[in-house]
Amino acid sequence: MGNGRRLGRRFGWLWGAYGTSALGTWLAFGAFPLIAVRVLHAGPAEVAALSAVGTAVGAAVAVPLGPWVEFRRKRPVLIAMDLARCAALLTIPAAFAFGALTFLQLLLVSVVVAAADITFRAASGAYLKTLLPSGDLLVANARFESTAWTTTIVGPPLGGAAIGLLGPVATVVADAVSYLLSALGLGAMGGREPRPERRDAARLRAGDLLDGWRYILADPALRALFLNTALFNGLVMAVEPLLAVLLLGRLGFTPWQYGLAFAAPSIGGLIGSRLARPLVTRFGQHRVLAVAGTLRALWSVGLAFPWPGGGGLLLVMGVELGLIFCCGVFNPVSATYRLERTAPGRVARTLSAWSVTTKASTALLTALWGVLGGLLGVRTAIGLAGALLLATPLLLPRRAAALPVKPDAEPEPELASARA
Repeated sequence: MGNGRRLGRRFGWLWGAYGTSALGTWLAFGAFPLIAVRVLHAGPAEVAALSAVGTAVGAAVAVPLGPWVEFRRKRPVLIAMDLARCAALLTIPAAFAFGALTFLQLLLVSVVVAAADITFRAASGAYLKTLLPSGDLLVANARFESTAWTTTIVGPPLGGAAIGLLGPVATVVADAVSYLLSALGLGAMGGREPRPERRDAARLRAGDLLDGWRYILADPALRALFLNTALFNGLVMAVEPLLAVLLLGRLGFTPWQYGLAFAAPSIGGLIGSRLARPLVTRFGQHRVLAVAGTLRALWSVGLAFPWPGGGGLLLVMGVELGLIFCCGVFNPVSATYRLERTAPGRVARTLSAWSVTTKASTALLTALWGVLGGLLGVRTAIGLAGALLLATPLLLPRRAAALPVKPDAEPEPELASARA
């Protein structure tokens, strides 16, 4: 569908490394909670803390890493983050083999992996911008997006089978190996990467920690997209635990039906990502961003109304299919828009601040919606999140803003007549 353009050998290695690690992540999807429950006999509060606290603390740890990455070569950082995740994950099967695995170790590993994930994303975005010309960024991001949805379809069923045969620790090993293979692929890319030059003092200062947020908030277009992304992602993810309670508990869906309800619709993300570039070519980047960003907000309210049986299952699958298809179109266009608007010398800091905020808002809203689910009821809380999502298109950039003229320039001040 127009995405067959050759992007070169080095991008091919980067793409392959991404796909390998993404597949490993989905193979191990849900492994930590299963280990906590089955091996360590953890309770619901501990399992919830493993997800929320690990993500939040990992995001906090990653805050100083964004400015640090900005002024270093990106490929060594990518390799280091892959190796750090591999080493951290391998401590789990090692401790399990010796009967020394603890809940604290699971928590610490989740923190390391979350911080490394954020740093890897920041470095990879900055590296991609130096690797390809601007005209190829959307093609590259669409390929990453289609790979992400493909591994989402394939990974969980394979991981579930592996867990059934070998136990959850085996999928953690597979995830660790995927990061090792990713690091080897990145090392095989070859080519020279110039060291970024820092104009001011070489030592990291306290004020540098907020550079990414300052840059985002000073640009009206980036600021609007940033707020939209943080709120949308947070609200969508906040209802996932409540949906599990509703579908698996009150409506009596079986685990395979629950998995099918969310795995099968991922084909929509694959199709949407393949359509992203042709749609931008025909209708323009800003129009596709606005329309896809609006349409993706219309679906989630339907998740409050499933009923028992096949009809309810089809409703959930239909809602998820529509939501994921729109996200498949929106995400690569949004990622490209963000890279194009960010000056080359600020990409790592900006993407790091973006990821930290998104993960933190997701953790916060997930905890809040857990409380609301207990106070208002599960369906009401899910419906409330869906209703709030209907307002998120108001935060999208309202016009096609001009790109910054100077490579390292600060964003131009917002014009009084063009409010975002």
